[in-house]
Amino acid sequence: MRRFVNIPRMTVLAVLGAVILLIFAAKLYQLQIYNKDGYDRNLPADTTTTAVTVEAGRGNILDRNGEMLVSSVASFNVILSRDEILSSDDTNGNILSLIHAVEEQKQTYTDTFPVTKAAPFDFVTMTSSQKYRLEAYLDYFGLEHDITASDFFKWLKSHYGIDYTTSLADTRKIIGVRYELECRVIVNLDPYVFVEDASQELISVIKESGCPGVYETTSYVRKYHTKYAAHLLGYIGGMDEEQYAYYSQFGYAINSDVGQDGVEAAFESYLHGSDGRMLVTTTPDGTVVKEQVVRQAESGNNVYLSIDIGLQQVAEDSMANTIAEINRVRQDDEKITGAAVVVTEVGTGQILACASYPTYDPATLRQNYGDLLDAPNAPLYNRATLGNYNPGSTFKMVTALAGLRSGVIMRNTTVYDTGVYDVYDDFTLACWIYSETGGGHGEMALISAIENSCNYYFCWVGDHMGVGPITKAAEDFGFGQKTGVEVYESSGTVPSPESKRETMDEGWYAADTLLASIGQGMNYYTPIQLANYVATIADG
Repeated sequence: MRRFVNIPRMTVLAVLGAVILLIFAAKLYQLQIYNKDGYDRNLPADTTTTAVTVEAGRGNILDRNGEMLVSSVASFNVILSRDEILSSDDTNGNILSLIHAVEEQKQTYTDTFPVTKAAPFDFVTMTSSQKYRLEAYLDYFGLEHDITASDFFKWLKSHYGIDYTTSLADTRKIIGVRYELECRVIVNLDPYVFVEDASQELISVIKESGCPGVYETTSYVRKYHTKYAAHLLGYIGGMDEEQYAYYSQFGYAINSDVGQDGVEAAFESYLHGSDGRMLVTTTPDGTVVKEQVVRQAESGNNVYLSIDIGLQQVAEDSMANTIAEINRVRQDDEKITGAAVVVTEVGTGQILACASYPTYDPATLRQNYGDLLDAPNAPLYNRATLGNYNPGSTFKMVTALAGLRSGVIMRNTTVYDTGVYDVYDDFTLACWIYSETGGGHGEMALISAIENSCNYYFCWVGDHMGVGPITKAAEDFGFGQKTGVEVYESSGTVPSPESKRETMDEGWYAADTLLASIGQGMNYYTPIQLANYVATIADG
């Protein structure tokens, strides 16, 4: 009888199947149990595995029409491993050769050491991050906080064993890098990013040098597609101690860049992505033999602004040209040193342009930050949202509303302007026309008083009703409170006995009411508040 099943052949197949299953099971065990930490035991014993942060791309910033204002562009960073560099035979020599390679390629390396780059050595104007790191460094080595920069430099030269034959300039360079490497341990930072956005030529030169502890990583740099709207866009930078205490709750690495001003700060949670993590295994000569992604990076979200970058450009250029023309015929002590322009869309309240003068180029902010910080005309200061100024005659419509509400005046109530409001013996206030004609406007009703900006009329109104109704009307227009724009702004100050007592520790007088009535005295508002106020009136 013929058999339909070949027993020996089936036995062989069953054995082969079992072997294959065992191989798969062993491999699965190796990946999930035995090798779950990412360490490959088949690699040579002298390799080093380092956990590296994979930076997430930051979201883009665009204007109302979709015009790109700021974006994140992929780049390559050169990072230095402190342990590997310090274990080399000639640490200082290797560091100096790396610096010279960067300089020869006309690139810059990260140097936040807060001491001037040339003698006589002194401390530079520090950012909060620099100050925090310096204080931590001094505490770590038991140095006094009041140590002079010169004495600190001498101590560092001895501490790092820099030979006396090394020039002063090269000594400063070596110290700068050694300081950066040391801070990574003291403040628990990620590896030192030696060069950001390194060129391929530089990376090739560094690889050929054979210096240990040098790695290449992918990162992102902020690219500015416009030189306008600098104060609105803001900038990113390293965190100080207070910022890290806050952002660490959301998984930020201690060396993460965060928004420091403007939109970058206001929308940090939207723009900042989620960093990934990678295990990089290298041989002693720096050759990467394995990379394993343990957490994928997730890019941040895009942010669209209400501004029109074309209108913003017109506003900034027109303001700068107008100021230059005015200053051309003025004496030095009369020149305009600051100004602002805000354009608001009537009906929606959206900001179409918001400019502050003087300004700066956001693309070169990092290189020029110290000079900008010390500049006498404060180009980093956003006058449009933070500056508090007397509104002058633009405020008279507030006084008019207060007078109508209180019943002190009606639409057709007339007041005779003699040119000088001299009701009080110890205080008089002239109308602007008095200096030109020696007289006043004569009989004025409300509408004509607004048209002619008559100081006398509004002094009379304020004097007869007191400052209380003016304060209430100003608050109803949004003065004395923030507008709600997302960037940093000031709330301003409305005129009242309380505000004067708080700011000047003085009592309130009739003269204060007269000044408040024409937009002087205790009236202090931001340009963006004034734009909001005028748009409200224009919208009925």
